Amino acid sequence: MRPYAMRRRITRVLEGAIVSNMFFEPSTRTRVSFGSAFNLLGGQVRETTEVKSSALAKGESLYDTARVLSGYSDVIVMRHPEPGSVAEFAQASRVPVINGGDGPNEHPSQALLDLYTMRQEMAGRGRGLDDLRIALIGDLKYGRAVHSLCKLLGLYKNVTLHFVSPPELDIPPDIAAELKAKGHRIESFHELEQGIHDVDILYVTRTQEERFPSQQEADKYRGLFRLNQSVYTQHCEPNTVIMHPLPRDSRSEAQELADDLNQNPNLAIFRQTDNGVLVRMALFALVLDVVEQVDDHAKPVTWFTAKRREAL
Repeated sequence: MRPYAMRRRITRVLEGAIVSNMFFEPSTRTRVSFGSAFNLLGGQVRETTEVKSSALAKGESLYDTARVLSGYSDVIVMRHPEPGSVAEFAQASRVPVINGGDGPNEHPSQALLDLYTMRQEMAGRGRGLDDLRIALIGDLKYGRAVHSLCKLLGLYKNVTLHFVSPPELDIPPDIAAELKAKGHRIESFHELEQGIHDVDILYVTRTQEERFPSQQEADKYRGLFRLNQSVYTQHCEPNTVIMHPLPRDSRSEAQELADDLNQNPNLAIFRQTDNGVLVRMALFALVLDVVEQVDDHAKPVTWFTAKRREAL
């Protein structure tokens, strides 16, 4: 997919196909990158971005919505605030459904692009993902990207995971237990400086304020763990990769990932977002079973300048 994601070539393998992006929670990267991925494969995108703009606001069930929309679409991407909602929707759908995040439960495509990014970053250091050492930092209780990522990391060998969070926002016990059962090393820390020593990757997350019972409750945890260049230099190994599923909370009271890290070459957050399009293109090609046909529908790019290519 890389030549097409980087606009070096064009493919129209999904010409005539329609994806329905059903996003009932706020989204920038996931929604736009899924849409861009489908467009880059030649398909068309239809979007619903709020419950109030859909028939769900009139009392329609997920079952009925799925039956209707799957008649208009070839594949559906869905985000919903309730855990398990996407699976319920998929059971009624007549076309494939991709989970764009279901409440505090999981975010599978984010975990895939994170894993791909980690593989790329470690390959540049002559490493694979076996024996990886990673610190997961922040809201681990409600951070669905962390939950999905842990399940994928568990498939590798001899992974060391540092869970760095306030005690109330620890990783769910079932996820930690699954990792331990597979023989991985788990350590929990409630101080940032202690948890970021001796790791290859820092994976920072924001406080998932939308999951808390009140804004006041969420505010207690905002800004507790702040990674900046000074902390990084003092406590991290050289070349420790910095990742974040984004958005990072850049408000003054938060700053979990400070702007002074923007020029750090080990900050991989924007390489992550670029990889999101690449991975989601691959997902669509796999789900719609056109992997072997992608190159058959390719042609040269006519509008893309050399200057633009260098910028990407």
